[in-house]
Amino acid sequence: MDVTLNDKEHTLNGFARVEYVNRSPDTLDFIWFHLWPNAFRTDRTAFSDQLLTNGRTDFYFSKDEDRGYINRLDFRINSQSLKTEDHPQHIDLVKVWLNKPLPPGANVEITTPFHVQLPKNFSRGGHVHQSYQVTQWYPKPAMYDREGWHLMPYLDQGEYYNNFGDYEVKITVPANYVVLAGAQLTDTDELQWLKGRSNFQLPPAPKPKPGTPPSKTKVNRVPSAPTTKTLVYRQNLVTDFAWFADKRYCVQTDTVLLPGGKIVQLMVAHLPGNK
Repeated sequence: MDVTLNDKEHTLNGFARVEYVNRSPDTLDFIWFHLWPNAFRTDRTAFSDQLLTNGRTDFYFSKDEDRGYINRLDFRINSQSLKTEDHPQHIDLVKVWLNKPLPPGANVEITTPFHVQLPKNFSRGGHVHQSYQVTQWYPKPAMYDREGWHLMPYLDQGEYYNNFGDYEVKITVPANYVVLAGAQLTDTDELQWLKGRSNFQLPPAPKPKPGTPPSKTKVNRVPSAPTTKTLVYRQNLVTDFAWFADKRYCVQTDTVLLPGGKIVQLMVAHLPGNK
């Protein structure tokens, strides 16, 4: 996947290239995809209903600009546009019809652009001003097993039944953002820059103009760089890919030696003063 963060509009513009391997004994005519961000599009989703059942009303009464969605999808195989069909109940699921049946053991490459409006962080991910928690954010094939398709809408309470896969994700952000992801960062220069962020300090707060809310002053203390950087992450045999980005993060780094001899890089991000 390739994705670019717009931190003024809190949006993602992305492109996904999915190689789907049919490891079942069945021939598939279609693939269901999760469109998780659409759970935040209206107050009539399974996610919204669950929050109300649990006594939370903040999302139900939220403003339109604080909600999220995914759109601008165009599923294709070899440049041929594919027919899609909405789920009868859940707007965060879509059926993608293949241009020809996919037999057992065969694979197919499906591509699509996508655009995500990140919601305010009501559940698991989103954004808090210009601090980004990018989770369940891309069009993702649903799980198919001996029981058939598992068409699970996004929920705040509950977990996901995911396929394992190999990920390569290119993330473009303003150059002064710290990005951490659940994958291996390939850029050694960026890794060294992260290691130098252990004692990052916020610049002194500017004197606010009369009438400026205190929260607004804190958000703008680290302006976004005018230039961008593109970071490449790779990880095999994982069930998902999530990433977090903030201009204010301090980063602590270390390694852990596994019993089999493998060394894993560890990173922890936190705001200044929270070490």
